[in-house]
Amino acid sequence: MRVREFAVDLRTPLSTAAGDIERREGFLVAVDVAGETGVGEATPLPGWTESLADCRDALAGLAEDDATGDADPEAALEDGSFADAPAARHAVSLAVADARARAADRPLAAVLDSDPHTSLPVNATLGDDDPEATVEAAEAAVASGYDCLKLKVGARDPTDDAARLRAVREAVGPDVALRADANAAWDRWTADRFLDSVEESALELDYLEQPLPADELDGHAALRRIHDTPIALDESLSAVPAGRAIASNAADVLVCKPMALGGPDRVRDLAARARDAGVEVVVTTTIDAIVARLGALHVAASLPGDRAHGLATASLLDADLAADPAPVRGGRMRVPDGPGLGIDVGAVFS
Repeated sequence: MRVREFAVDLRTPLSTAAGDIERREGFLVAVDVAGETGVGEATPLPGWTESLADCRDALAGLAEDDATGDADPEAALEDGSFADAPAARHAVSLAVADARARAADRPLAAVLDSDPHTSLPVNATLGDDDPEATVEAAEAAVASGYDCLKLKVGARDPTDDAARLRAVREAVGPDVALRADANAAWDRWTADRFLDSVEESALELDYLEQPLPADELDGHAALRRIHDTPIALDESLSAVPAGRAIASNAADVLVCKPMALGGPDRVRDLAARARDAGVEVVVTTTIDAIVARLGALHVAASLPGDRAHGLATASLLDADLAADPAPVRGGRMRVPDGPGLGIDVGAVFS
């Protein structure tokens, strides 16, 4: 097992209700399994995962075991070694899955599911800008082929956010799906105001993502009962047990971040449980580098359904760790058809 630290800057800071994201730091992990080397990525995002320091410590522990010949990456995924370090677990889980798919000479998506998607629609993410800048960004995204836009909301008065969404709807027309992401910024009263406003304007949001704090499942369930707009949970999946989130009837959609959940295996397990409960799943990144983005793409491709996923985040980075074999074209991403993740391990681990 080998670990390499990295850092990538965002092209411009991404404004959210929780603050600006300017830089992503993390670790690449390479493991040898089944005669092949697989690669994974840990890019922690506090609030969703452990800290960078805790992630470093979790990976260093396994690397020390490897140096003495005692490491077993696959066993570590199950024995609690990463109980409080989902980003570190993600890196190891993805590296193991990549290695096993390479050994089978098949794309990771095809190992995860017998009939995966070969390409997927993705949403464009628009930051929390003023109405004019938001409309300009929305029009540019639609012109490039996106038919699903996610807008950050929650940092301003809800009526102002609703006005931004109305301006975007008027600019892009009725056929483009609009999503709003509040990043847990509101209380019940504020979320009610926002939803009343968008529903009075007939904006037909695809969903409102995480309007309330992560542990307020009862509040999200109440919003679902009162309003017609579908509710999605994101941060809640890092704060409460997944089974509780599903059983609470708090969500129409679960927004699953492989990095925050601890790896592709955990996303697929949660997606199966959600599907049995009639809840849909959207896979998103945590603004990751190339390895984790490809992992999320393969996981999304292995799931049923045709909702747009939140994977189009490469353009937010000022630079990446290697050339991207799955760029966004016309609002879609094509799944690489090479073995494993579809990227040369040496290209990212040199």
